[in-house]
Amino acid sequence: MDLPPSPEILLPVKNNRNSFPCRFIDSEETHQISHLLLPSLAAACIDCTAGDPFRQPASVALQLRQELQEHLLKTSETHFLESRNSQNDRPSEIIADFLDDFAGSRKSLIGAISGWLLSEFREDKIDDLAQEMEEKGFWPQDQREALAETLIRDLDLKEKFCCKMVFDEFEELAAHEMGCRFRPVNCVNNGCKALICAIRLEEHDSVCPFKMIKCEQKCEMNVPRREMDRHCITICSMKLVNCPFYQVGCSVEAFPQHQVERHCTEFLRFHVLHVLKLIHKEEAESDEMKRRVQRLEKFEDLSQLAEAMDVRSLTFAIKKMEAKLIKVEP
Repeated sequence: MDLPPSPEILLPVKNNRNSFPCRFIDSEETHQISHLLLPSLAAACIDCTAGDPFRQPASVALQLRQELQEHLLKTSETHFLESRNSQNDRPSEIIADFLDDFAGSRKSLIGAISGWLLSEFREDKIDDLAQEMEEKGFWPQDQREALAETLIRDLDLKEKFCCKMVFDEFEELAAHEMGCRFRPVNCVNNGCKALICAIRLEEHDSVCPFKMIKCEQKCEMNVPRREMDRHCITICSMKLVNCPFYQVGCSVEAFPQHQVERHCTEFLRFHVLHVLKLIHKEEAESDEMKRRVQRLEKFEDLSQLAEAMDVRSLTFAIKKMEAKLIKVEP
């Protein structure tokens, strides 16, 4: 479907020209609100034209976008009169309610029925239209963010998401912005390029994927948060592993990876017995197998086999030792 040309949206200017207001605002909240707008507009377009053979969703997009903007601006300006006892003070959550009200008010009877009967199909059409609007720049990101900032300033009565300080002199504003709690700051974690509102820096740090944190399995390493899962199942020394000789009969329960060498040393004779069983195809607990182990022990110190840390290498070492033993035995 073809979307109509989209003129730039002009927002009302509220600042006194003789004053200098702080411009800083919570960028994450702005971003979140801007991402709510396109899907809500697309939903209104789909529901408004559902079942109408003479209108397509794209044909009403421009009109509904203007109506949606006016609805949000008007409702946000009067919201404080109704919000004195409200526990919800997050602008993005309040805006989500406003958007639901708008979409519901533009829904035709057929749209309401189709939304109930064909909700999955309807959601697909909404997603497709919202994506088309995004790709064709019907409502550009910068315009949506400008609207979001205006809405936040109207709705943020407790000043949790934007700075509302105003100064008489530009020099006073400049001095304030150096330390404003809503100023944008760079994440300090190596590799992270995020620009965060200063007041949210600690919150970001608690989830930053580049933050170096202690291993969840309590090994000695510090690992970037985003690599923790891979670390824990690959190179972590505290990763639980089975004995390398598990497949030939070692039934010791799984233990931390860093204990493999110690385990193989402590259970060397036991492992040798089971590898001999594999080589000679006899029962590991048979008297013959035990005699073979004793002969090897008398011939050479079994500790020489301790460097073999898997079935293949230990098998090779034992065969080599047995071959020597055959040559010297009468």
